[in-house]
Amino acid sequence: MKTEGMTEEEINQRHAEKMAKKKAARDKMIATKDKEGGLLMVHTGKGKGKTTAAMGLAARAVGNGKRVCIVQFVKGVWNTGERVVLEKFPELCVMKAMGEGFTWDTQDRERDIAAAQAAWAYAKEVMADPSFDMVILDELNIVMRYDYLDLNDIIETLKNKRDDLHVVVTGRNAKEELIEIADLVTEMTQVKHHFRAGYKAQIAIEF
Repeated sequence: MKTEGMTEEEINQRHAEKMAKKKAARDKMIATKDKEGGLLMVHTGKGKGKTTAAMGLAARAVGNGKRVCIVQFVKGVWNTGERVVLEKFPELCVMKAMGEGFTWDTQDRERDIAAAQAAWAYAKEVMADPSFDMVILDELNIVMRYDYLDLNDIIETLKNKRDDLHVVVTGRNAKEELIEIADLVTEMTQVKHHFRAGYKAQIAIEF
């Protein structure tokens, strides 16, 4: 907006007119949105914050009296800050750590596959349970990347989930088939990471 030669009053008036037009356009757009129901959301990409964002959704759901189940496919029972907070609401949030660590920790492919299959079987049960409003499949993308689970089974299950159920899938390298059926896909892009500057994992940042 060019303001050279304009008085402060004229600048403010032009700004008000511009914002009024923006608001009218946005109100018109919002008026066309009337759908409501369960979403399939994917948090992927190389950047930090995929699980953290999902935990934020869990906290938001719990804050609204919704029931959430978090199934962790890779991470074991880590003493994280979000676990401490969410475990204070056992009637609204169930956290199930089914993984045994990252694949480079176990170094046992058969053991990793067994853990992934057990986690997926549990996740399918939870998604079919009408008492849950949201299910978070944390790091499912990781076990899918290593082909530990049947991709077709996962896609068909998610495509046919309950209409009122929100599902969040996290982990880098999301499969194209998953991206295609998702309602919302967010890719975390890594621009800089503090690990490269020598920082170790820290309380309140990594866990």
